[in-house]
Amino acid sequence: SLPAASGLVEMGAHWIHGPSPGNPVFRLATHYGLLGPEAAREENQRLEAGGHPPLPSITYGSSGRALNTQAVSKARDLFDTLLTSTRAFRGSEEPPVPSVGQYLRAEIARRVPALGGGEEDARRLQLAVLATCLKLECCISGTHSMDLVALEPFGEYISLPGLDCTFPGGYSSLPHHMLSALPEGTVLLNKAVRTIRWRGSFREEGDETRDFPVRVECEDGDAFLADHVIVTVPLGFLKEHHQHFFQPPLPERKAEAIHRLGFGTNNKIFLEFEQPFWEPQQQLLEVVWEDESPLEEPSADLEANWFKKLIGFLVLQPPEQHGHVLCGFIAGKESEYMETLSDAEVLGTMTSILRTLTGNPDLPAPRSVLRSQWHSAPYTRGSYSYVAVGSSGDDIDVLAQPLPEDPEDPRPLQLLFAGEATHRTFYSTTHGALLSGWREAERLNQLFGVPSPV
Repeated sequence: SLPAASGLVEMGAHWIHGPSPGNPVFRLATHYGLLGPEAAREENQRLEAGGHPPLPSITYGSSGRALNTQAVSKARDLFDTLLTSTRAFRGSEEPPVPSVGQYLRAEIARRVPALGGGEEDARRLQLAVLATCLKLECCISGTHSMDLVALEPFGEYISLPGLDCTFPGGYSSLPHHMLSALPEGTVLLNKAVRTIRWRGSFREEGDETRDFPVRVECEDGDAFLADHVIVTVPLGFLKEHHQHFFQPPLPERKAEAIHRLGFGTNNKIFLEFEQPFWEPQQQLLEVVWEDESPLEEPSADLEANWFKKLIGFLVLQPPEQHGHVLCGFIAGKESEYMETLSDAEVLGTMTSILRTLTGNPDLPAPRSVLRSQWHSAPYTRGSYSYVAVGSSGDDIDVLAQPLPEDPEDPRPLQLLFAGEATHRTFYSTTHGALLSGWREAERLNQLFGVPSPV
């Protein structure tokens, strides 16, 4: 969470997805009193929203007009139905196609004659809306293309009930409260690790009485000896650095799981305005490029077309806290290209897009821009994981498996692995990351015979 405009913006996690008793992030946030009154309502906790509930919205087309609400809803309902049908292939030995994207496009193609009631302009519009739906799913899955996301395991992901909610004081308020219970100096920040040496025999200088199997070496030259280390670095970092980050290198089985699993980029672009050009009730401004179709390959010219991957803008709520701020979402290679541009270039492009969409060439430019750059960040190299074509949920379990693998090893659990990419059913989420950390802490509790917390 970063201060911006008159409030906070979330550069990373935005919502509690599925704020209900089964979500540990929600339980902790409730315990610390960090949520607004709406989140506490039992009917909101019971709502089956499918992970991403609809918001009051307006859909702008690239022709500079608001699109017909009914036509947009029809296309969206069809997409949601098709997406739900992908769950039927969970456990299938021979899914019809390898990827979610291929399956969705094939199903859309079968329905083309009936789209728009058979009328050509209406059909083209519905195809354009379906193309936007695919882009939104790329943002949700953190991938460049749904063609990269494996069909068979897609249904393993679990959406918890509850109407998604945010932290009035910023998502960071939760870890701040959790840290406050720890003794001062327990957590060291800005202490980058260069190498984790394991299966060794390391001694503190001047102490010959005890040796440790693990030595954590930092980029500033400091080192820490340990019996156990829980590694929570993002999968994107592991993909680039695991060969040298661990000495000796990870077993081949784990290295292959790291290679096979998917890890993509989803970024945010925040635009602050002096005055809103949208109506007070509108919470989402969707974007549809009316010449696009999910059945046609998108342009590979990132420089000319990167902004077309943008799925729209969320209106940050409430304006009394945030000011008049829009948050755009963009995923994939286009998102990574955006990171290479200057703030001025991004601001200019966003201004041009909004003038085109609203049909108002005099629309005032945003007064400031702020964007995340998760692909460029050296210790993340992207946003979150997905199960890619060629991988499966078994790879997630292999990634989560502690080392050394031999259960008879006299020094077990030297390396433990946590983070969202190690949770088989909640990958890509904050609650999945939290649960994975608790899982590894419980492994150590059991090793030392410590009773589990109630």
